[in-house]
Amino acid sequence: MPFPIQTMRSFFLFALITSAIFPVAAEPSKPNIVVLYADDLGYGDVQCYNPERGKIPTPHIDRLAAQGMRFTDGHSSSGVCSPSRYTLLTGRYHWRSRLQAGIVGLWEAPLITPDRLTIGGLAKAHGYRTACIGKWHLGWDWPIPPDQAKLFKERPKGDAVATNAHRAVWKEVFSQAIGGGPIAVGFDVYFGTDVPNWPPYCFIEQDRTVGIPGDFLPAHLLKNHQASSQGPALKDWTLEPILPALGERAAKFIEQEAKTPEPFLLYLPFTSPHTPLSVNEEWKGKSGLGLYADFVMETDAVVGRVLEALERSGAAENTLVVFTSDNGCAPYIGVADLEKQGHYPSGLLRGYKADAWEGGHRVPFIVRWPGVVEEGSICDQLVHQADLMRTFADVLGTELPDTAGEDSFSLVSLLKGGDDPIRETAVSASIKGTPALRLGSWKYIADPGSGGWGKGGDQSQPIQLYDLMNDLGETNNLASAQPERVEQLQAVLEKLITDGRSTPGAPQKNDVKVRRYPVEPPVSPKK
Repeated sequence: MPFPIQTMRSFFLFALITSAIFPVAAEPSKPNIVVLYADDLGYGDVQCYNPERGKIPTPHIDRLAAQGMRFTDGHSSSGVCSPSRYTLLTGRYHWRSRLQAGIVGLWEAPLITPDRLTIGGLAKAHGYRTACIGKWHLGWDWPIPPDQAKLFKERPKGDAVATNAHRAVWKEVFSQAIGGGPIAVGFDVYFGTDVPNWPPYCFIEQDRTVGIPGDFLPAHLLKNHQASSQGPALKDWTLEPILPALGERAAKFIEQEAKTPEPFLLYLPFTSPHTPLSVNEEWKGKSGLGLYADFVMETDAVVGRVLEALERSGAAENTLVVFTSDNGCAPYIGVADLEKQGHYPSGLLRGYKADAWEGGHRVPFIVRWPGVVEEGSICDQLVHQADLMRTFADVLGTELPDTAGEDSFSLVSLLKGGDDPIRETAVSASIKGTPALRLGSWKYIADPGSGGWGKGGDQSQPIQLYDLMNDLGETNNLASAQPERVEQLQAVLEKLITDGRSTPGAPQKNDVKVRRYPVEPPVSPKK
């Protein structure tokens, strides 16, 4: 079946851009690259990061850390999903795009534009086979007919029954290619569920659904931390097989590509331990702490399955592996109960998912690179998921153009044992868009509270300033005591915004006017 015009244009534009920037293919000696990206896994959910206040066994992730480098000050771009994924893939802060707050919504258009270089596009231009297997959550060009959009997007409550009209429009849309996804921005292969707790409830392979959803998801799958939005589903669709299927597909890709002379890049964004807490029977009760902890253990096992595929295929010794998470643990999965049982998903950090406090975006960050990274090493330097783009470019021996990786600094010097800072600043935002700026050990938050879901904060002070060197738990707000330092950090943040980049290079334009914080309260009209 021919590609739709929009898909063909995106593919042609991507090919034209990457061939112009990177005309030379990679040498066979370049390492394979695997990025393992957990979803809502807290800093303290990994045992090696939280040995005293962590109760969940994570043997495979711990072993990866023992074989490589564990970063203690690694950050995602946001306290929530889509913005962090955008930044990891592009090396650019998400708030330079249209996504100024929140996440990419249901049935929303792509956040990554066809002219934006991704880690997949970078590797592909250097002769790599590239795959994205897992959760995308960055938007698609859903071919929804405007006059049928309301019916297509209907989200009824409870036990909904699909009508012939529902099935007709679903069939019309899901029989077509869906543009703007992973294969439009640098990945040769895609397999996954776009967002496992949102429709469509089916797998997507390349740019097509695997099957045609024709029923509403059963109501019982919308309860107890399972799916969260009603919509079209395959008949008899269940949630438990999703995570194992991703692990098997990833292992199969590794084993196939290891037999070829070309290197490969695998980006594996897990659907877990984010809800749906669809734990398979063999893992239920394993942790003794509840379903979330069971799901962390099952996620760790899938990490082990992928690492085993690298070993079995003979590719492990020539593969750079990164493991990290998109944000902190979600408080709604029952963190209070976990803490009562002695497990603290954020460790010693303040806050959880969605927050500008450290628990929202300081995440596990591990790199294994045999022959380069010293086994069992620990790095306390400030690093960011944006840094993967320039790191991979450095590994490939190439330079990024000014229009790519604007906020990405190479980790290679640290991976080789250096201890000089690679970046002076870093920005991570809350779900509401509140920026948290790091300048060395100093942290500025443009909000009196978490900027997200977290409770607390002195509402009499509109902003926060912390010295994380001496106050990792963010308990002592120094904003009123150090106004000059506050002004310094505010000026630094403004420059980062107006320059369109934080790395050296020609100034760039942001996609939109960047929202400034703290948000001024509306002025009441005079009476």
